[in-house]
Amino acid sequence: MLGSSVEIRNVDKFFGDFQALDKVNLQIKRGEFFSLLGPSGCGKTTLLRIIAGLEYPDSGDVLFDGISVVSIPANKREANTIFQNYALFPHLTVFENIAFSLRLKKMSENEIREKVEKLINLVRLEGQENKKPIQLSGGQRQRVAIARALANEPKVLLLDEPVSALDAKLRQELLLELDNLHDQVGITFIYVTHDQAEAISVSDHVAVMNNGRIVQIGTPYEIYESPADRFVATFIGETNLMKAEVVDVNDEFIRVIAKGLGEFSCYKDKEVSKGDKILLTLRPEKIKISTKPLEGINSFHGVVEEEIYMGYQTKYFVRLDEGYILKIYKQHVNYLLDEKIIHWKDEVFVTWNPNDSFIVEVEKG
Repeated sequence: MLGSSVEIRNVDKFFGDFQALDKVNLQIKRGEFFSLLGPSGCGKTTLLRIIAGLEYPDSGDVLFDGISVVSIPANKREANTIFQNYALFPHLTVFENIAFSLRLKKMSENEIREKVEKLINLVRLEGQENKKPIQLSGGQRQRVAIARALANEPKVLLLDEPVSALDAKLRQELLLELDNLHDQVGITFIYVTHDQAEAISVSDHVAVMNNGRIVQIGTPYEIYESPADRFVATFIGETNLMKAEVVDVNDEFIRVIAKGLGEFSCYKDKEVSKGDKILLTLRPEKIKISTKPLEGINSFHGVVEEEIYMGYQTKYFVRLDEGYILKIYKQHVNYLLDEKIIHWKDEVFVTWNPNDSFIVEVEKG
């Protein structure tokens, strides 16, 4: 199978007075695993349905391989959609569910059997061919839905929160299977989710949406490490947000002062001037914590106000001497009995590299 590139040009969509999509522009490369990520009501499912042909834009265009498909109905587009509820035929077996579209095409029984068996092997459902959907687990039903969609040999596979109905462990397993399946079939996957962990774990690129607009497009690494604004910083993972004023500007770094923290340095990823008011983001896992003084440009003293042990890491909430409460994650790489474990009310020292804090808002001074 060979995927198509997908391009969205200036798409608007209204439902009555409500604008669901506002001048959306997007380019998805052939064969990518691309995710549309955002909270409920942000427009991601509406955009997916427009790509599928289940909704039509009020303005703008949708192109597959550079050719407009807006006027082409859903059943004629080279795209198939997998929904949250699987949409399987309950009275048909696994084999017949997968074969359904092939029978509509009047393929021979030998061709149908050969193709269905190949798809059953692809999604690892060997031995389940004669079962009805009710006899399958949630993960197995989802794999049937995927195989049925692939039977049409689509160039674009659209997935609308396909693992949301499954428990956490099964979601992770099916995500890995989807990622492996994508590598095998090579078509374009467009995946809709509100779960940032899902999106950044399997995607080549992610578009973060809010209020009908795309606020940032990038690799998972870029989205997480260098968020474009406050919304992306807080929606993708957890972070520390710091309001500060610029007191000095150099080529790579700036010096700022923040209420509750004091003075420290951060990376100059946006153009700023002395006197500007800025908002910074700093991920909790980037901060080091110890009961002993730490060397570093940004070093502070504080007291642990709360600790939350999570097995693989501990979350600390540290009140610094100036009053700011800093969220810190300490990873448990080794289990050392002779290492002093940091607890509630302990005095601690914290530090972080200036490269790890990023500017998400600027208000000119």
